[in-house]
Amino acid sequence: MELSRSDLADFAYFLAIARHRSFRKAALEMQVTPSALSHAMTALETRRGVRLLNRTTRSVTLTAAGEDLFAAIAMPIERIAEASGNLDRLRDAPAGRIRINVLEDAVPLVLDPVMPVFVDRYPDVEIDIAVNNRMIDIVGNGFDAGIRYGGTVPEDMVARRLSPSLRWIAAAAPAYLDRFGAPAHPRDLANHRCIGIRLGNELVYKWEFERDGESLEIATPGPVTVDESHAAVAFGRAGVGIIYGAAPILQPDIDRGALIPLLPEWASVGEGFHIYYSGRRQVPTALRLLTDLIREVRPLDAWSHGSARWPHTLPAGE
Repeated sequence: MELSRSDLADFAYFLAIARHRSFRKAALEMQVTPSALSHAMTALETRRGVRLLNRTTRSVTLTAAGEDLFAAIAMPIERIAEASGNLDRLRDAPAGRIRINVLEDAVPLVLDPVMPVFVDRYPDVEIDIAVNNRMIDIVGNGFDAGIRYGGTVPEDMVARRLSPSLRWIAAAAPAYLDRFGAPAHPRDLANHRCIGIRLGNELVYKWEFERDGESLEIATPGPVTVDESHAAVAFGRAGVGIIYGAAPILQPDIDRGALIPLLPEWASVGEGFHIYYSGRRQVPTALRLLTDLIREVRPLDAWSHGSARWPHTLPAGE
């Protein structure tokens, strides 16, 4: 039986379903509806006279024939996709679509300064951005890449650094300090109201402090715990309690006097932002262009681990 154009399209759909074991996630990657994928697979199985997928309401698995097909076509179609990407690099005007999942803090600190330049420079590239502080499987959920603080990047991903290391500080509103005073030592936070931070893995973060080689992790008490920075900063400005965050996030409110930095000599240093993606896939041209532009614009170069604002140079190989 000859290979048709319908077969080629349906093989690409089949590979996405085989990788994700989910019609919904495969549909996100292929930019079609789950119903369209289902019809395509039914048509492929009918044309070829063999069942490729076992489908239930909760799962999708491959039949023996499906496993054989996946093993036979995965590498050749990946090479075709790579060749297509190489052609895109030769275009005068790069095009394509990428989906990235980004941490909330990365939007104002990394993307806001870069996106006006990017959309002007590459008007034919479409970027779908999902802002999410929760840890997710970016490959399983159909994303090309993610942006997070370096210490939270999954170990099985390829990561490239986008910013210098950043200082993390505690701060509070003048109204709070007028009522309760300021802590003189990180351990004094046990007697204060603090806004807790719930991480993307559902754990409550222990605030980290460093001074003269001494490191402390403080389990902070308080009436409120949040899982996103904007809420924490808003509660801090309102005098609900002491907050903790990356210095560049808090600096605008500090500059306005809405927040007062606390325990500055105990500021800790955390890894900066990284973009990460699977090493098992060809990196889309648009994603490479976005990464290169962020490293060109260097939106966080004014921040570094030694002081509030201190120029920093990224190592060339990272």
